[in-house]
Amino acid sequence: MLLVIVASSHSEPTLWAAFGAAAGAYLFVRGFRLLQRKRLIMDTPTAKVRSAAMGLVEVNGLACGPYTMIAPITAKPCYYYRTQAWKYEQRGKSKEWVKVADESMHLPFYLDDNTGRVLVNPQGAELDIHRDFQQEFSNSFFSMAPEVPANVAAFLTRHGISDDKKIKVEEYCIKPKNALFILGTLAQNPGIEVSATPVRNENSVIKLSIKINGTAKASLGQTGLTSTTHTFTFKTGNGAAGTEVIRLSGDAGPKAAIDMSQQQKIATALTKAGITNPAAWAAAGITDAVGMTGVAAGGDGTAVAPAPEQFDLHPPVVLMKGSHNPAFFISWRSQKDVLKSLGWKSAAMIWGGPILTLLSAYILALRFGWL
Repeated sequence: MLLVIVASSHSEPTLWAAFGAAAGAYLFVRGFRLLQRKRLIMDTPTAKVRSAAMGLVEVNGLACGPYTMIAPITAKPCYYYRTQAWKYEQRGKSKEWVKVADESMHLPFYLDDNTGRVLVNPQGAELDIHRDFQQEFSNSFFSMAPEVPANVAAFLTRHGISDDKKIKVEEYCIKPKNALFILGTLAQNPGIEVSATPVRNENSVIKLSIKINGTAKASLGQTGLTSTTHTFTFKTGNGAAGTEVIRLSGDAGPKAAIDMSQQQKIATALTKAGITNPAAWAAAGITDAVGMTGVAAGGDGTAVAPAPEQFDLHPPVVLMKGSHNPAFFISWRSQKDVLKSLGWKSAAMIWGGPILTLLSAYILALRFGWL
């Protein structure tokens, strides 16, 4: 037993040194990529929407649009949200935060700079946006963290996550009138239409775990935004397994009342009655208004309707991720602040990475007796 403990304690510094050497090399490469982005932003002239040319452009303005959706945690009207959850779990000899949920949705929105508006499709963008919510929760009697509130519990339940352990939740949003700096490609509209139906982002992952009759289990992992065919594997208590292929559609849901679930019937009745306040929906047991009806609600509790006289719902051009130049960056900071941040980060990584690698290599050399 003593030999095992000694061997373990002897190998840990070596592992950390090897990790440090690899991390230093990664930081060095990452630093040059950030420097490359900084130079790209500096070399790309900032344009007004009215005079922007096709191709790679930089624009500044305020986010706006005829439709919004409700963020699941903050309940704020927004065009984009990303909600993430972590669990504090045991990993080896120590505890660490493990990501257990990552949900991201968007609606195409417009950027207005007082000279005109341009449609923005945020799919595939690298985002540096404001964090509207961050909180740790715990249902433990001995914990000082607050208990999990209803909106967070509903989000975790939708992802098949229990709240029996310490939970951390964050949410990032793009809201109406947010000032944005965008570097992207202005291109011909490939068929993007402005609608009230939210689109799931590529980085969003939903995982569900379903128990059937207490014995059979099914699991589903879904990414993307289009109609997809998923394979369910069912395992029963005796170890037997069966597979069933189920096609899932991106449609809002069944139209006929006989095909609707109880929640969908309630949601439809509330919508017809003009009741769209999030609190009223929650009181009726509806936790996902958009998922039930496909209608997004505004922050004042009223349904957001299209405004054809103010917005072109089928614009000829769109600001998006380009096929030839994939640079696509959306930030809530100004261009000046973005360049400043990229400058010090790239410098720290380019100089700090090699130092960390050399120091780790020196420790490894000492451990193996090479010096």
